Amino acid sequence: MPKAVRNPLAFIAERWTPRPETVRRAALAALVMSVVIVVTGGAVRLTGSGLGCDTWPKCSDDSLVATSEMGVHGLIEFANRMMAYVVSAAVGWVIVASRAAKPHRRGLTRLGWAQFWVVMSNGVIGGITVLTELNPYIVAAHFLAATALITAATVTWQRAREGDAEPRPLVGVPVRRAVWGLTALVGALLVAGTAVTGSGKHAGDNSDIERMPFDWEWVTRVHSGLAWAVVLGTVALWIVLRLVDAPQVVRDRARDLFVVLMAQGVIGYTQYALDEPEVLVGIHLLGSSLVWIATLRFLLATRERGQVPAAASGDDREDAAPLATATTV
Repeated sequence: MPKAVRNPLAFIAERWTPRPETVRRAALAALVMSVVIVVTGGAVRLTGSGLGCDTWPKCSDDSLVATSEMGVHGLIEFANRMMAYVVSAAVGWVIVASRAAKPHRRGLTRLGWAQFWVVMSNGVIGGITVLTELNPYIVAAHFLAATALITAATVTWQRAREGDAEPRPLVGVPVRRAVWGLTALVGALLVAGTAVTGSGKHAGDNSDIERMPFDWEWVTRVHSGLAWAVVLGTVALWIVLRLVDAPQVVRDRARDLFVVLMAQGVIGYTQYALDEPEVLVGIHLLGSSLVWIATLRFLLATRERGQVPAAASGDDREDAAPLATATTV
């Protein structure tokens, strides 16, 4: 059996050496696409297209793809399903680029594969949401799995921009613990957000869909309280970092998180006052992804791992032609 079939990644790695910039771009592309698919998934819900394709893995009992009879809802739902292939392609680029990098960075490759398996698992969860007719708890799990993908993609992007030395803390133990606590609090905020959506009016379909049995006003207040706790915690940490003269990069990440939180808060209160208009809910969903990314970047900034390993001889421009020739043999 040809080596290209037995181990295609090793085959490519022998013939292509991507530059560190290429690996970073691949990681960033995967991160961007992980956010995009959250937004498109939100569009499915907010347009009432959750059952536009009423079964899974086919779009309907008679068709693998959306048909004209399914209307715009079928098109929107099927388009979101197709986005999973785009995300998979972006993740595949990360896996290939990190595997072909020289020196080989096994940690990056493992993170790429972690993204791949999260994408596959969430595809199954998405199918279950359709088969259970948009059970709100499964829908919440679908969103949280997408957040797990964003987590893996953010860590991969950060790791692609730094070395492989043992992590060296840039702040003291009490501050690191406080940042970990803030990260956990943001995680709780995201979970509470799923309860707000799961008990709100955007069920994902125009029919009578089961909702979470929470009082929407009450769970919204819980969500708001957690948001204020996160904001105050971020401000407190930002002040502490200035007092202890922490490295600028750590203070910058705290500032970035604060700015994103403020923007998200304005959107959240506006959508509440206007009775959850779909456009603002969609923007708020995007904001939740950006808040989580900013939180992870703040957490990862509290340590450093040295410089990116120097690339081996050769670059992706010079080796592209030999690769193309080899793959046609």
